[in-house]
Formats: sequence, C-alpha cells, structure tokens
Amino acid sequence: MKRYVYKSLTATEIKALVQRPGGDFSDILSSIKVILEEVSAKGEDALKHFTLQFDGIQLQDLRVSEREFGNVHHRIDSKTKQAIFDAADAIRAYHCPQVPQPIEIETRPGVTCRLEWRPIQRVGLYIPGGSAPLISTVLMLGIPARIAGCEEIILCTPPSSKGMVAAEIVFAADTLGIKNVFNIGGAQAIAAMALGTSSIPKVDKIFGPGNRFVTAMKSLIARPPYNVTIDLLAGPTELLIIADEIAKPQWIAADLLSQAEHGGDSHVVLVTTSPLLAERVEQEISKQLSDLPRCVTARQALNNSFILLVRDLDEAIEFSNHYAPEHLILAVTDPDSLASKVKNAGSVFLGSMSSVVFGDYASGTNHTLPTGGLAAAVGGITVGNFMKPIFFQTISPKGLRSLATTVTTLARAERLEGHVRAVEIRMEEQ
Repeated sequence: MKRYVYKSLTATEIKALVQRPGGDFSDILSSIKVILEEVSAKGEDALKHFTLQFDGIQLQDLRVSEREFGNVHHRIDSKTKQAIFDAADAIRAYHCPQVPQPIEIETRPGVTCRLEWRPIQRVGLYIPGGSAPLISTVLMLGIPARIAGCEEIILCTPPSSKGMVAAEIVFAADTLGIKNVFNIGGAQAIAAMALGTSSIPKVDKIFGPGNRFVTAMKSLIARPPYNVTIDLLAGPTELLIIADEIAKPQWIAADLLSQAEHGGDSHVVLVTTSPLLAERVEQEISKQLSDLPRCVTARQALNNSFILLVRDLDEAIEFSNHYAPEHLILAVTDPDSLASKVKNAGSVFLGSMSSVVFGDYASGTNHTLPTGGLAAAVGGITVGNFMKPIFFQTISPKGLRSLATTVTTLARAERLEGHVRAVEIRMEEQ
C-alpha cells in the first residue's frame, strides 16, 4: 500500500487522496440506453436475450415458482438456515424502533398541521448474485421494507450458472414473506422494474447495490422521462480505519482485506499515529494474502489504497471527516471519545473488536451505505427510506382570520393576485 504523511501533504494532494474512482458512466452509457430501449420495446423477450448474451443462460421462466419455493427448504443445511434466522432477528430488532412517528401541532390559533407516514406501495429490491449470492442484502433490504408496510416487494437477482436463483436467496426471501422473486440480473433487471413487463410489475422505488452497469442504469431511470426513485448510487466498497499504537496488526490487516476482497476497485485506508503499527500491518497483509482465496482481487484493491501517518488522533479524525468513508473503524484506546468527533461516515465500528464484517451480516445495522464521499450528506438505509411523509392541515374560521393578513401580504409581495383572492373570498363570508 502507498504510504503518506499527513503533515507533508498539500491541500491539493489531500484532495487527490480523498477522491475516489468511479461515477463516470460515459463509456457504457450508450450500451445502457440500448438495454433500456430494448426492454421498453420488447419486454421479457429482451430480458431473456440479454441474460443469454451477458450470462450465457437461456431462461424459460423469469419468476421463481411456488415449487422452487417449496423445494428450497430441502436444499439448505440447518446451520445456514439458523444463521439467516439469527441475522434477521438482529436486523429486525435494530430496525423496528426506526418507524417514524406522526406529528400534530397547532401552528397558529385555529391552524392544525399534521405529518403522517405512509409506506411506498411497490418497491423493487436488486440483490447481486451469480457466483456470490448476497443473502445478507435480502435481509438488509427486505426487513425494513416489511417493517415499513410496503404492499408489494419485487426482488430481482441474477441466475446462477445453473440458470436458477441461488437457493439461499430464495430461502431468505421466503423467510421474509417475499414471493415475487425474479430470475433476472444486471442492468436489464433495473430496467424491468423501472418500466414493468408482462410479469415484473413497475415499481415506485428501487433499492440495492450492483456493478457499474447496474449503477449506471439506476442513474438513468432516476431521470425524466422515467422518474423512478432510487436509494443510492452505490460505488465500490470503502473502509477507513483509525488506529493507534494499541491496535492489533493482524486484526487491522484482516479487516482491510475483508473489504478489499469485495472488488478490485474497493478502497481501503489505514490512518494511524504509529509508524510501527503501519509496518506490522503491511507485514500481516502480505502473510494473510498468501492463502486468501480472492487474493488477486484484494491485491488490485490494495494498489488503489494507502496508509496515512498522522501526528495525533485529531489529525486522523480531521482526515476521516474529509474522506467521509462508507465504513469507519475506530481501533483506538478510547473509541467513544473519538466517536463524538465523527461528522461524516456511513457506519462506525467502535473498538478493535468491532469488525466491519459484523455489520455486513448480523450486528443489526444496515449495510446499504453511502460511498464515494456521499456520507457527508447522506446516511444508510433505514425504515424511513421505504416510507414517505404526507402533510395535512386544517384551517378553521379562527385559523383563517389568524392567517389572512400574513398570507395576503406575502402573496401580493410575490405578485400573485389569484392567491390573494382565494383568501379574501373566504374572508367575505366571515
């Protein structure tokens, strides 16, 4: 990993370190538009065509059948089933209290304003699959959707090499009561949920991570004329670790590699006050890479990553807030005192024992998080993301009198006489 000393860097150099690759889809945008146009024109024939073209699989039925739902319980071992149940329990426990509550207030005499929350009626969940089916993402998106009360949940996921949805994904969906599961992945799945086909309903909002093609399609369908709401434009996985001299090098190395193995474009960063720790972490990385199954992928990510040496933890947190990481580990003596200084991060893990992998699967917090510096303004997925606020107001005769002068004065200042008349015509009858 490249190594830098914070106090030696110029503002321009720090800006370059904070900058993440990705976000430019210009090289694939024409291909994405073709997929969207084909799905719009040909529906499921286009979906099958693209699945054959990109995945090498000839699909017959897109929807996972009732028979497949029934058979899947016999295809998964009891240990995996229990792990899914346990993770779901923790995620549910964390998300249930997040349900937003209504508010009612009298803003002026006779003027009552109310805010109520309603679930988004139909949501689409995209679950990356294929060679590595993300069971955990089914839980992370499906559970808050169910808690929110979404009437219809559509789940799309790529077929495995055998042309079927991974048994674990079907089982996890079944556990949550999600029955609309479709054997389709990639950008074409996003297009299908955005436009609707003969069997895949058009949804109101799409959730879920994916590769560059999936992300590019999400960015496209979020614009006119499609205007389908999306959760986040998720980029490559990120991890920033702040560590002092008490941190264990082998643990730090393992955490960095755990996120580096996600993809060659992952970004992992160690910010430390200890040059000795930096040396030992690099030694540990070399040792642990030797037998890591995804070592080639992890090495690519490490080439994009770096170690930053700082004078103290104040410098460390200053850089971290500027970087705004997706995941942040505070592997320091007193993590709680440092936590109060965190301004920008997706999910924070306090203390060396708190590895990101626990949050990836089963601590309870959601693992769908902002990347690319978006944590400076956006948070991770909550139950509220699957709901929308609706405003209500009641104006009584008393309220009309208390508001009339204020409203007519402002309306005239904006030269909107029609607004004025809507008030005055009511005042005439008082």
